[in-house]
Amino acid sequence: MDIKETSAIVTGGASGLGQATAWALADGGAHVVVVDLPGTDAGETLGHPSGRITFAEADVTDPQQVAAAIGEAEELGPFRVVVHCAGRGGPVRLIDKTGEPGNFELFQSIVHTNLAGSFNVASQAAARMARQESVDGERGVIVMTASVAAFEGQIGQAGYAASKAGVHGFTICAARDLASKQIRVCTIAPGLFATPMLNKLKPEILDGLGASVPHPSRLGQPSEYAMLAMSIVGNPMLNGETIRLDGAIRMAPR
Repeated sequence: MDIKETSAIVTGGASGLGQATAWALADGGAHVVVVDLPGTDAGETLGHPSGRITFAEADVTDPQQVAAAIGEAEELGPFRVVVHCAGRGGPVRLIDKTGEPGNFELFQSIVHTNLAGSFNVASQAAARMARQESVDGERGVIVMTASVAAFEGQIGQAGYAASKAGVHGFTICAARDLASKQIRVCTIAPGLFATPMLNKLKPEILDGLGASVPHPSRLGQPSEYAMLAMSIVGNPMLNGETIRLDGAIRMAPR
């Protein structure tokens, strides 16, 4: 898909994977609306030299807020691309340290944000993409974000792993559902990446995490996620697939 002068939405775009992807899309000539939670500082992302990046506040689980952000994108050009990076984590075990049942409310909250939020963004986006003119047999592309935790969830990741496994399972279903509309859907499942969440850890812990990756033996860079997202957008035969981006790591139980 040629993205020049089209519009795109990147959720979670104020930092990390989303920020790198927003910059890559803007470099490719797209007008990008970065979507993040109200009160988020998106100043660094908005500093792209092209001036093609704008910011819209929205909670990805809120249909009206997401629809409004998409409306802003439609004003900038034909709406054809979504890269959904927004999500959250949180420690949830089935039995907590006191021997009581795990935190059900936290489990629900993580699944709601990561899985229900993915459905909401994809559904809202697809409905608007379907109205676009077909160009070279395509109307749009939706890229979602799972995690290697979808396949090797670690102890304490009950909510996160379940939600990301749900995104993986949703991918082929969504791709088949939207095939008649000429909209593709793929998911990226990152491994250990140097994002703000991980960068809060001590340097020695980060070094250890990087060393656990077989090759390249380091943390992934957000630009490498963006590179894959752009490849998915550009390759019309990529559809219905979850692609691991992890340096061949397979997560241990802890």
